[in-house]
Amino acid sequence: MGYLSEEGEAKNLLPYLGPNKMRDCFCTINLDQEEVYRTQVVEKSLSPFFSEEFYFEIPRTFQYLSFYVYDKNVLQRDLRIGKVAIKKEDLCNHSGKETWFSLQPVDSNSEVQGKVHLELKLNELITENGTVCQQLVVHIMACHGLPLINGQSCDPYATVSLVGPSSFLSSCRKKIFKNFFSYTRKSQFQVEEEDIEKLEIRIDLWNNGNLVQDIFLGEIKVPVNVLRNDSSHQAWYLLQPRDNGNKSSKTDDLGSLRLNICYTEDYVLPSEYYGPLKTLLLKSPDVQPISASAAYILGEICRDKNDAVLPLVRLLLHHDKLVPFATAVAELDLKDTQDANTIFRGNSLATRCLDEMMKIVGGHYLKVTLKPILDEICESSKSCEIDPIKLKEGDNVENNKENLRYYVDKLFSTIVKSSMSCPTVMCDTFYSLRQMATQRFPNDPHVQYSAVSSFVFLRFFAVAVVSPHTFHLRPHHPDPQTIRTLTLISKTIQTLGSWGSLSKSKVSLYIFCFVFTLLNVVIPYDPFSLTPFQIKNKMYKRAQGRTRIGKKNFKKRWFCLTSRELTYHKQPGSKDAIYTIPVKNILAVEKLEESSFNKKNMFQVIHMEKPLYVQANNCVEANEWIDVLCRVSRCNQNRLSFYHPSAYLNGNWLCCLETSENALGCQPCTAGVPADIQIDIDEDRETERIYSLFTLSLLKLQKMEEACGTIAVYQGPQKEPDDYSNFVIEDSVTTFKTIQQIKSIIEKLDEPHEKYRKKRSSSAKYGSNGDSSSFQYFIRSFVHH
Repeated sequence: MGYLSEEGEAKNLLPYLGPNKMRDCFCTINLDQEEVYRTQVVEKSLSPFFSEEFYFEIPRTFQYLSFYVYDKNVLQRDLRIGKVAIKKEDLCNHSGKETWFSLQPVDSNSEVQGKVHLELKLNELITENGTVCQQLVVHIMACHGLPLINGQSCDPYATVSLVGPSSFLSSCRKKIFKNFFSYTRKSQFQVEEEDIEKLEIRIDLWNNGNLVQDIFLGEIKVPVNVLRNDSSHQAWYLLQPRDNGNKSSKTDDLGSLRLNICYTEDYVLPSEYYGPLKTLLLKSPDVQPISASAAYILGEICRDKNDAVLPLVRLLLHHDKLVPFATAVAELDLKDTQDANTIFRGNSLATRCLDEMMKIVGGHYLKVTLKPILDEICESSKSCEIDPIKLKEGDNVENNKENLRYYVDKLFSTIVKSSMSCPTVMCDTFYSLRQMATQRFPNDPHVQYSAVSSFVFLRFFAVAVVSPHTFHLRPHHPDPQTIRTLTLISKTIQTLGSWGSLSKSKVSLYIFCFVFTLLNVVIPYDPFSLTPFQIKNKMYKRAQGRTRIGKKNFKKRWFCLTSRELTYHKQPGSKDAIYTIPVKNILAVEKLEESSFNKKNMFQVIHMEKPLYVQANNCVEANEWIDVLCRVSRCNQNRLSFYHPSAYLNGNWLCCLETSENALGCQPCTAGVPADIQIDIDEDRETERIYSLFTLSLLKLQKMEEACGTIAVYQGPQKEPDDYSNFVIEDSVTTFKTIQQIKSIIEKLDEPHEKYRKKRSSSAKYGSNGDSSSFQYFIRSFVHH
């Protein structure tokens, strides 16, 4: 969860729920109070075992990463059992560790997020009787990152109080902010000089509920003595929970949650810093032997090869170097493979690189191939259970067998007919695997096909079928019965996709045709030639020309995207679309500034008519819709190069104040025209990640260097085999030279990173004058989880 390991679970929920009360539990992942993911429902358990992994990049700043445990209720609102909230600055302390966290109670006074920009001034004031006193001016300049209330931006106001050590002194009158990003509110108090050391300003932020109760958003307490050495103080302050928010609750009674969180922050330097490291990594495919290359060495020294694989694959993909590198490391695997039936079945650097490559470039391929059938399976709820022990009362095993046969036939048939849609990079890679497998096992006529099918069926389609939500093929985790159905289908596909004993069967003929086409046909990417697919979701859109009481409003609609058109409907499952945008007419898809409508998570679909403004349910979902819309429309000939990041309202564009609705955009589009995967890869960011991995693994790098020095080429004293037997060192001389280059480059990169760390530690403290954005000219900060 968040990154939840296979061991993730909750336990000891019994004291809270009461004896003998089994519950249907699920867990959500939240950035502050915004839900971004949720797990499956574990039925009838007080110690649910979730066993789910979520990987996502965090697209905005946040204060807490939170996990809420719920009791599912069909008829009423789901009951929140408890939560685990981890501060952003504490995530690194838990990263890579499996930890039990005690569940904390959930109450409105502790659910806070966002920050407030304050200015405090202390002026001398002469009263009417001629005495001199101090005038304290509290200036609320702006708020940022406040939560959504019922899916909408909140309507905040503040109460400002001056509080002494033992009593409440005075309070300003509350006032509603007209625009919480820029509204200025000043409060003035008269104070005696001797009281300054004892006083503090307390600001309570509330959401105006109009006809319902106001909601507490958080509070700030600032001692007046921050003005001791200066007459003015200006800073950002994070909103805090109320002091008494959780004091009355017993936190020991709520149970606990086990998490495995992997969190990293990337601080990306300008491009010129990464040139030497990037050059060294991109030379890896040409290094002989491949085990002496910088890319291979990274995989050898990392504690978890998966950490190295993602940035390596993305960087090599960006420069068209992945196929030769993957081919070289796969050839190294083949040297140790003795049985053709076990070809590429291990968990090596080669197989992991190919797995990651298929995830990156094959996402769209999965959607056009599997999504329509997976939607049918998940929405039909037909049972495919064939295990007599697991059959429910009233189930007919023969009917279930027929259901399973129908789904497997349909899915398998779709897969074997989809080879024309397979991405070119995958085709090129599989072609190389086929050639090498044939050379390694010249007497086995089927190995050229099993080498490919072991990846395509076992490590690609079968995995996506059993976990559709992790490949964005379904919005949420399927229910338990559907999971069982998908598992049975996936196992069947794995069996059919394994060449082995099926080499003389009719099924193998289908696989032969599939693999033959896959390896011998290369076609340009054309979204309109692909198998039809659908992506559906509930979101909010701004009315297109219709008004209610003279004001354009936002409506809940069900959106559907296919390879040909984007539509939205009034009801889920409705065949009659309210509005249709042909994909070929989409000119750009971009984020929309929050200030346009005071709503978060908005994006715009710019097409031949007026822009369509859409609000997604959370920030991760908004990014996913922007990504898929950009992908499906990226070959359109008339795509825009510039766009307006804000809306056209009241006769002008809010961003550039141009009055013409047809005025040229004022900002470059973030997605360009190229029709390949490289457009989505930031090579500097991936190189920064690789630098971080080398830095974390310097001790192992040093041991590998020492191992090279003990091998006979250097005539050094031979160490015990255990000191270096874990490393693959085929050529100690070349490997030693590569390690020396890596260490030299890392040392040079350490200097600007240390400079940034010192700058950040002094400028990003709570209550400081501004935040780390003052250093953004030097660092581009990215965060991923």
